[in-house]
Formats: sequence, structure tokens, C-alpha cells
Amino acid sequence: MAETDPGPEATDQAAARPRKIIHIDMDAFYASVEQRDDPALRGLPVAVGGSRERGVVAAASYEARRFGVRSAMPSVTARRKCPELVFVPPRFEVYKAVSLQIRAIFAAHTPVIEPLSLDEAYLDVTENIQGIASATEIAERIRAEIRAATGLTASAGVSYNKFLAKLASDHRKPDGLFVITPRLGPAFVEDLPVGRFHGVGPATSARMERLGIHTGRDLRARSLAFLQQHFGKAGAYYYWIARGIDERPVRADRIRKSVGAENTFAADLATPEAARAALQPILDKVWRYCEGTGIRGRTVTLKVKYADFSQATRSRTGLAPVASRGELERLSFALLEPVFPVPRGIRLLGVTLSSLNDEPVAGEAQLRLSL
Repeated sequence: MAETDPGPEATDQAAARPRKIIHIDMDAFYASVEQRDDPALRGLPVAVGGSRERGVVAAASYEARRFGVRSAMPSVTARRKCPELVFVPPRFEVYKAVSLQIRAIFAAHTPVIEPLSLDEAYLDVTENIQGIASATEIAERIRAEIRAATGLTASAGVSYNKFLAKLASDHRKPDGLFVITPRLGPAFVEDLPVGRFHGVGPATSARMERLGIHTGRDLRARSLAFLQQHFGKAGAYYYWIARGIDERPVRADRIRKSVGAENTFAADLATPEAARAALQPILDKVWRYCEGTGIRGRTVTLKVKYADFSQATRSRTGLAPVASRGELERLSFALLEPVFPVPRGIRLLGVTLSSLNDEPVAGEAQLRLSL
């Protein structure tokens, strides 16, 4: 997440020859695919996911978002916000096939592609296959080609680094394009709430708020030493992005070593029942990624952070990868059981799968414990 201080030399090089980075983000991807394939769903508030009591929203159409429905929201909450919400079961094989179509469009413009998920990627087009000088023109072409090939819309952000390209793609959603030039970058960051910064999650945003850091301007006013003292290695990353500087390369050969999700709760958890219920959307998020990519993992790790910010992790490693969402749940619950009774409330839970492979898995896993 955080990068080391790039130093003035790297910054001078970036100023001399800015990179051309595009961030592409499909608009309400899963829900848009469902509305494309079933015309009866068009114009309706649609949620992809399970409507059962412990179901979770994997994606919401823009019609549903107007009611406050969001991904990772419990289905019962989503239904309460939007009684007319239409639930559609996910079809991950279809989403993966569409994602491959989109990936092929990217590859016609640059080999330097860093996928973040089925519906999102960074592209470095500083040098590009078709020799187009303008990154904005490339982004416009990619969006048009995606629409022609898939019938779906994509938003794009164009800038001179990954951090700003991501901010730019969020700026004009849905079906938008926004450009942040080197001249505009630092000023664009200044007035943004820190909660909008990519890489600053809810827990970090709350810590910054307590330190009086509300905007990019506030973040820029803090010294590197101050930010490292309060945020550790991430402090250098925050210091530089507040200045519109991000030297992270687009990694075409990026290898994911783990997949995980975590959630910080508004109220501390004190009982096993509350903790098991709170784990459900976290498990759903991890397994959605596994289903969408075909990736499986052998090691399940549970992360527990307590009200006093102390934390503990527990792991189990299997001889074969976890083969189903139900198995992931059973293993996570088994890791959770010894945590109780808790000496203090639980403020955060997380689940991570590691020891990954990228092949679909058949058969059952036999486990050995490594607690």
C-alpha cells in the first residue's frame, strides 16, 4: 500500500517527463451486465447478490445507488433502503468473460496493464502500441471500443501518476472522462477530503480526523516525520500524495500473493454471534474475488483488532486449496471460536486467503492446523 520516499531525484525525473497513466473503471459492472442481458431490468434498481437474511450486495445499479444501496451492504439493509430493489444472483463466469473482452481492448493499446479486479485496471500509455501522443485520446478510444464490444460504459481518469488517475476516474462517474495535468495535480488534491484518497480507508480517515487532518491541504501541512510517527511506513506515501506525487509504477507483472477483506465496526463486538454475523459480508467479498478470478488459497488467516488497537491473527493451512465459500466460512469460524470470551470489544475483523494458485479447484481440502 505505502511506497518508500521516492526522493527529489525521482521527483525531478517525473517533472522532466511526466508519465501518461490511465485508470479505467467499469460503471456498476456486475449490475450493468445483468441489465444489458435482461432488458426487463433496465431502469430498475438492481442488486447483484443474495436476498437471503445474511446475503450481501455484490454490486448495485445506479438506480439502486440513488436510494443509498452500496456494494458490501447487507441485503436486509439494502431492501430496507429500497423496497423495490430487484435481487439478481451473480454470474461470475459471465463477468469474467466480459472482463477478458475488455482486457483485450487494453492490450491493443499497451502491454503495461495492471488489473486490480475484473472491472478495473491501470494502464501506462507513455509508450503505446498505436503511437498516439495524447493519453486523453487513448482513453476516449478505449471507452468507445468497450461500449462497441460489450454495450457497457466505462469511466476513465488520465494523469501523470496512479494516485491521481484513480481520483480522476472517480470524478466524473458514470460514463465520464477526467484529466488531471501536472499543473493541476497539487491543487486538485488540496481541497479533497482525506476520505476520498485512494489508500486511506475508513479507519485511517478517522485517525486523520482526530489529528485535525480533514483535507489534502491539512495533510500537506504535516511533516514527513509527523506522518511516519502516526502512520508508520504509510506516512511517506501520505506525505507525497498530498503533494500530487506518486512514483509507483504500473506493474504489468504484478502477482497477487493474497486476497483479503476487513471491516471496522461502528460499535465494538462482544459476542460470538455478533462476530459471526459481522464476518459474513467479509467472507462474501473474499469469495467473490475467488469466484471471479478462479484463484484459490490454502491458508486462511483471521485478523482481530480490539478496542485498544491491539490485534491478533490466527491461521490454518490446508494440504489443498479452500474449495467453497462454505468451507471458507467453517474455517474462519473455527479460528474465531478461541477468541471468545474477549477481554475487550472487537473493533475490526478481517479474513485473508494466501498460498494462492490461479487454477480452479476440484475436490475437497484436507487441513492441517498451524495455529
